[in-house]
Amino acid sequence: MEVISHSGFYTGIGISHRNSAVRALRERIVNFLAQIRKSERMGENTVLELNDASWETQVEKGALPVVVMFYTQTCPFCKMMDPYFRQYAGEFHDKVTFAKIDIGVNLWTAERFAVRSTPTFGFFCSGKPVQILIGAVYPVILKRSVEETILHGKECAAKSTEINYEITGYG
Repeated sequence: MEVISHSGFYTGIGISHRNSAVRALRERIVNFLAQIRKSERMGENTVLELNDASWETQVEKGALPVVVMFYTQTCPFCKMMDPYFRQYAGEFHDKVTFAKIDIGVNLWTAERFAVRSTPTFGFFCSGKPVQILIGAVYPVILKRSVEETILHGKECAAKSTEINYEITGYG
């Protein structure tokens, strides 16, 4: 005999099975959220905040490849991409340096790399830019670009020509 409650759920036979399925689903959700929080905490510790003065030491003379997110405080797409950026920073913290630079405050660096919109993701190896992604890209594309920078960044930087980025008004 099956009894249906006014909410539409079975309330007789099979209650324990349904409760165990709900408990299992709840447990999976809690574990998933805990993993996200953990990766966000890891990402918070591994994302550097750069400025024009620290750019050279952190990016151009850094030992690891660097992924830089050029952003502004008022950019909604930057805020949308930030959790993914922090997650990947936690995931790849031992292979790549992750950094952010606010181009609303650090105009010199933004001008030097011709950043016209945010977010812009710059991938640097041995201080040289090897790839640029502009806009709120799919998180999978951002992750794939980080992985490709790890695999091929040094090779690409070694074969590229150095560009003189000195900006002065005198030739």
